[in-house]
Amino acid sequence: MEAVMDKKIMTKYPAYKDSGALWLGNIPQEWKAIKVKNVFRLVIEPAPKNNDFELLSVYTDIGVKPRRELEERGNKASTTDGYWFVKKGDIVVNKLLAWMGAIGVSNYDGVTSPAYDILRAKVKIESNYFHYLFRNDACISELKRHSRGIMDMRLRLYFDKFGDIMIPFPTFKEQKVIVDFLDRKTALIDKAIGIKEKQIELLKERRQILIHKAVTRGLNPNVKLKPSGVEWIGDIPAGWNVTSVKHVLEIPICDGPHTTPQLYDEGIPFVSAEAIKNGEIDFDKRRGFISLKDHQFFSKKYSPKRNDIYMVKSGATTGNVAMVKTDIEFSIWSPLAVFRANQNKVMPNYLYNYLESPSFKMGVELSWSFGTQQNIGMGILSNLPIAYPTLEEQKRISEYINRVAEKVLSAIALKAQEIEKLKEYKATLINSAVTGKIKVS
Repeated sequence: MEAVMDKKIMTKYPAYKDSGALWLGNIPQEWKAIKVKNVFRLVIEPAPKNNDFELLSVYTDIGVKPRRELEERGNKASTTDGYWFVKKGDIVVNKLLAWMGAIGVSNYDGVTSPAYDILRAKVKIESNYFHYLFRNDACISELKRHSRGIMDMRLRLYFDKFGDIMIPFPTFKEQKVIVDFLDRKTALIDKAIGIKEKQIELLKERRQILIHKAVTRGLNPNVKLKPSGVEWIGDIPAGWNVTSVKHVLEIPICDGPHTTPQLYDEGIPFVSAEAIKNGEIDFDKRRGFISLKDHQFFSKKYSPKRNDIYMVKSGATTGNVAMVKTDIEFSIWSPLAVFRANQNKVMPNYLYNYLESPSFKMGVELSWSFGTQQNIGMGILSNLPIAYPTLEEQKRISEYINRVAEKVLSAIALKAQEIEKLKEYKATLINSAVTGKIKVS
């Protein structure tokens, strides 16, 4: 990472001047500060009927890309008649999301939705310089400031406002030098980030393997084994039991209400699938708040209790689990299934680890059905098998898994911090280069 974050590149230009724009600050003496409308013009060039041009979209994370490459991100248009024609090198602006970074250069000839603005250069430019400029955080903040709307999700960036924004304008030669430099450096940074993301995935896989081994084989490598009778569990220690999940629970598996309550800005937290994160309930990801009256009504069906375990039973995150580790009052919604351990048979921590193990997740995946999204019924979950030893051995296994998990999670957190540092460095590098705060070569 040290090689990627080379401080020696941070040299300055010989002299600077005031750009006249607060967001931009000082720029190199030789550069110009110029309004967007003096560099770009808004073009409206309707595509011909029955065309077969590439359909383009602009995304906050990756810029302008052909829709066919990312069909899962959105629906395909049935026709592109009436769409705008885009030339390679044009800047495409999503007026609704420009303040979030949905702006970028098109490296393709194609067509795009009339909801987008197409900006075409009036002077000779290196378009990718402006791609880097418009997508850096400082400029995005300025785009937001010039957007119109009563709240963030209704902001629009129209060209009459965009065109008045002051931007740096180095020479064409300097623009190319900056782009070549940033292309090289960001590629190295992205490669380093990719390596660390792969390392995180390997750490997660290692943790899952250790959990699987502990909850299906125990901790004694020399223990005598017997067939479990379940293909995805395999052999288990001779003294262990195998039964349906429902037989180790204190109450039958249940879920939250199937009605949608009125949500408020305060009250009783109301959580659903999106709050199930990293084995815990992330109350910051709650659906919202409900009234005490609704909470009391929902509690007649199910009232949360410490050590209850939730599993997402519908949607993209089906199979994700979390344990209740709080005594605060809250309610849950229907996508969550509740497992409450009968502690005369299984410890809550053991049950949680088993539900999170690859063996049980395999059973879930083999049993779920698909409608508009994947889902699994509570009756099916109740009848999935669980292998378990004595309570004493469950305790030892749970303690072992906790120790291993703590080490792995610490390693993952360290890698995540390194990734964030690289992303911050990348953002700083781009901003410094395109605004002239550093001189590159």
